[in-house]
Amino acid sequence: MDQCTAATLLPPPEFVTRLAVAGGSRPQAGHLLCELAAGHDGDHAMALWDNDANRTAVWARWWGERAILAELGWCGAIDPRGEDACGLFTGHPSAHDWGIVDPTLVAVDALLAQEHPHLAPRGRR
Repeated sequence: MDQCTAATLLPPPEFVTRLAVAGGSRPQAGHLLCELAAGHDGDHAMALWDNDANRTAVWARWWGERAILAELGWCGAIDPRGEDACGLFTGHPSAHDWGIVDPTLVAVDALLAQEHPHLAPRGRR
């Protein structure tokens, strides 16, 4: 399943901008890229940083012009091989992350394999 291609800009919170102006620099908006599967229900979502102490992460969630930050627990479902836990949030509306493929990375991998076949992993040559 392909990854959602939604992207947006997240402007810095107003209080951060006010604090930064006093210091002489102005923070810039950051790009957000949705990590969920294409065609998902509800808000787009991207993890911003981990909170290891609480086993949570701060996620930016957005739809249209509205964006919020939310601290959410990790999904924790284990992949069928029993090796990795899903890196999305609890109750995410799409497939688990091991079933989501970023089409841009697939295209880059194909181009690199074509241009540098000696670097391609075994079994892909």
